[in-house]
Amino acid sequence: QVQLVESGGGLAQAGASLRLSCAASGRTFTKSYKGWFRQAPGKEREFVAAITWTSGLTWYADSVRGRFTISRDNVKNTVYLQMNRLKPEDTAVYCCATRSGVGFSRSSYEYDYWGQGTQVTVSS
Repeated sequence: QVQLVESGGGLAQAGASLRLSCAASGRTFTKSYKGWFRQAPGKEREFVAAITWTSGLTWYADSVRGRFTISRDNVKNTVYLQMNRLKPEDTAVYCCATRSGVGFSRSSYEYDYWGQGTQVTVSS
C-alpha cells in the first residue's frame, strides 16, 4: 500500500503563488510516476503535471505549462507542485497520485494510488 497526503492548498488572489506538497509513505515504487490532477466543481478530473520518480522527467497540461512546476525530493518522498501566476480557472481540488505502470500517462485511470486532495481557490 502507498499513502499519499497533500498539503499546501488554500485561498489565493489571481497572480499569486501557492506550493502544494504530496508526502508518500508505505510501499514505494522506484520506477514510478507521480502526478497531479485537479477537479473543479461540475467538471471532470483533469491531468495537471507528472514526474518520473527516478530521472525527474516532467510533463504538463497545456493550461499550466510555464506557470506550474512539478518537482520531487527523493529523500523526503515528497512531490511538489509550485503554482505561479494563478488564475481563477485554476480553482479546483488538487490530488496527487502514483502510477507504477510502464510509460507516462495523462489518464487518471492509469494511476494506482491517490491522496485525499487539497482545495485551491483563486479569487479574481
